[in-house]
Amino acid sequence: MDSNTTIHFDISEVNDEVVKSTLRDVLESLEERGYNPINQIVGYIISGDLGYISSYKEARNKIAKIDRTVLVEVLLKNYLK
Repeated sequence: MDSNTTIHFDISEVNDEVVKSTLRDVLESLEERGYNPINQIVGYIISGDLGYISSYKEARNKIAKIDRTVLVEVLLKNYLK
């Protein structure tokens, strides 16, 4: 690499992957507990009530670390690609 070249690092791509990974983990946990994961996640995103997310395998704690606005943003970006 040329020492005169500036490397561009986009943290948003890393953040998107963290959100996607978290959503996959939460979805899997909800499925294992017999819930409809889409309905539960939508309920949480709309209401902000973490009661929609099971505490099984720390799913509730995992999703609580991500702002709901960021969840919607990542979901829309990936859906509209």
